[in-house]
Amino acid sequence: MLGWCAATLASVALASVALLPVLRTGTPSADDTAAEFAAAPIGPEPTSVALPPGSASPSTAPPSSRPPASRSPKAPPPSQPVRVVDGWTVTTNPDGETVYVRSFRVDGGQAVIQMTEGRVDLVTATPSPGYTVQTVQNEPGNLAVQFTEQNHYYIIHALWHNNAPFAQVSEVGG
Repeated sequence: MLGWCAATLASVALASVALLPVLRTGTPSADDTAAEFAAAPIGPEPTSVALPPGSASPSTAPPSSRPPASRSPKAPPPSQPVRVVDGWTVTTNPDGETVYVRSFRVDGGQAVIQMTEGRVDLVTATPSPGYTVQTVQNEPGNLAVQFTEQNHYYIIHALWHNNAPFAQVSEVGG
């Protein structure tokens, strides 16, 4: 078992080094990535219904002598333009934190990965027919997604490195 692990690790490292020049040239276009991850509303906007004058609104609480508390509607956050940096779609979350999102498509499947400073999260991973998917994340800033079929697999390795997102795609076997 230990020998198999060592051989697998060595082959992944060798494949990673060999494929690095190819991977650096294969980034998706900014238009494709930006369109794919443009912010969309999560659900429908709340609606209000105007009651005719003189009609009572349905209520289960007894009448009160206090006037109802008024709440001002929350203003929507200002929309910020979507930027693409090194293939990553860059946005800002409600806390003001920079968020990086990127989709990776390989023959073995597709994965969407999101990063914030020091943290890597898998949004989704969908294997192609005949493949399975596994993930390994031993620490918050380092994630590996592996799409596997017999004697052939793809690894998407994503990590937060030098204050920026970094990802590498490797193919082993086949």
